[in-house]
Amino acid sequence: MRGDRGMVTAEAAVVLPALVVVVCVAVAAVAVATAQLRCVDAAREGARAAARGDSVSASRSIAAQAAPRSARVSVSFAGDRVRVSVTASVRPLGRFLPPVTIRARAVGVPEPGTAP
Repeated sequence: MRGDRGMVTAEAAVVLPALVVVVCVAVAAVAVATAQLRCVDAAREGARAAARGDSVSASRSIAAQAAPRSARVSVSFAGDRVRVSVTASVRPLGRFLPPVTIRARAVGVPEPGTAP
């Protein structure tokens, strides 16, 4: 069986790049999912703050604290509802992949006796 020598090394050399790609894709997916969850939480926190009567700037600040670093937060009132929107651009693997834009929205009803 002298012809089989080095076979494991050759197979590892073929499989290793594919394994690295799979791990990078998994890391990128986890980073995007984490950013999505942070955007959803930030929108929810901002809507809750606005619904309990906090000012628009205070609600925006609360949402911005929970959001990813470069997120944009908007708070608006439409009729009897408050809407908070959080948008973030995430680069899961740095400069190696294009940015992924993530959006989350939350709607709340102001508590009775609070003015928008």
